[in-house]
Amino acid sequence: MSQVSSPKSQIEESNDENSFVIDGELLEIPVAENSPAAIEEQTKISTKTKDQKPKTKNQTSHLQYIALPLIFLTVALLGGLRLDAVGNDFVFLKPALVCLIFAVILIVLFFRAGLLKLEGWFSEKFSTVQNIANAAVLLALFFASTQIFNSLLPERGLPFWTFAFCFFWTLWNNLFADFDARKLIKSLGAMFGLAFVIKYLILANLTAPASESWWQGIVQNPAQEAFTWLLDLPRFSAGTGYIQFFALVFYLIGLFLLKPETVARNER
Repeated sequence: MSQVSSPKSQIEESNDENSFVIDGELLEIPVAENSPAAIEEQTKISTKTKDQKPKTKNQTSHLQYIALPLIFLTVALLGGLRLDAVGNDFVFLKPALVCLIFAVILIVLFFRAGLLKLEGWFSEKFSTVQNIANAAVLLALFFASTQIFNSLLPERGLPFWTFAFCFFWTLWNNLFADFDARKLIKSLGAMFGLAFVIKYLILANLTAPASESWWQGIVQNPAQEAFTWLLDLPRFSAGTGYIQFFALVFYLIGLFLLKPETVARNER
């Protein structure tokens, strides 16, 4: 009895007979150095390396130990400058004792809010030179903080004690508040900005301009002369406000660039 195979089985048998296995290793064909493919690959590698280049040690050192002290010392210089109302002569006013107290409270507040970390600025793993350099930066910050209060506080009279009480009350409450660095900078910016507007826009417009005699001033500006006498407002040129505006801006920029902690030189 003959066996008839189906077409499907014939196709499978033919496939089995014609199938074969390739056994071997893949060889990598070297590409010439001057070929277009090699040049394109080298360009991609160099571009990737250039994009991922980290910040160098010199850039960090220049920002922390040169730029920041210069900014804070500039604020310390500008914060005490005034322009005389008569001849626009430069007058440098020393800060009041209360400005030093406010600066100390403000530095403590910086550590309290995390804007500065004590173990990140002074540590045994740092070299002696780096610890001294960090202390110099913080000392410049203290001088700038003292002079920024000297800039924003009225020079004497009832406005001086009113501003001093408001500053002390705000700083004292902030010591016990839950702050982070960003909220602290925003709070200080709002407080300093309000004090600047009141002193150099409102009180400055209430101050009578300098005149040759008190009688001539009463005749020309009776209301301003009255406010000047009652509030004991000093007479300065309008350019004083411009100088103190830049002092305040530089101070806020310095706080923004200030790092919570420094890095040891052997770890960079």
